[in-house]
Amino acid sequence: MKPSEPILVRREVEGVLIPYGGKMAVPAGTRVQVLQSLGGTFTIMTDWGQMVRIEGKDADAIGESQPPAATSGSPVGGGAKPLEERVKDQLRTVFDPEIPVNVLDLGLVYKCEVTPDPEGGSRVYVQMTLTAPGCGMGDILKADAEEKIAALPGVKAVAVEMVTTPPWDPSRMSEAAKLQLGMM
Repeated sequence: MKPSEPILVRREVEGVLIPYGGKMAVPAGTRVQVLQSLGGTFTIMTDWGQMVRIEGKDADAIGESQPPAATSGSPVGGGAKPLEERVKDQLRTVFDPEIPVNVLDLGLVYKCEVTPDPEGGSRVYVQMTLTAPGCGMGDILKADAEEKIAALPGVKAVAVEMVTTPPWDPSRMSEAAKLQLGMM
């Protein structure tokens, strides 16, 4: 996405400072540009050079509409997609706020397991990493993935584990992601 024209924040909005992960209030009247709008969140850049991720529920503060919620997967062949595929669909709605590619296509997801729960429903375990080990956005991306997966019908429990080994490298990216980022 190309940066938007500069706009003024209409009301104070709380966001997450990128890449540190700390909370930051963006005061009303602050001049910003929208860098990307993906996965139900917005990445904005202030005139002070700070990148901030804001939630879709706060879209009105930057003159945008709230993005639609992530979908749980559409029916395939007359029945619903298998849960593992619906989990992957949800992971495709989780975006690194600095890179316009979802965590699955970036190759940040190392493992995605769906197992039946003895009391009904399913348990989902996802193992993922970050593009840089010291990135402060890990907890934010983890919570985003957990929330979106937990919203799926049939999911009883979700565990997303952030790992640092093996370290991520660009060879883990899908061909589509490499093409999108101009790496092919």
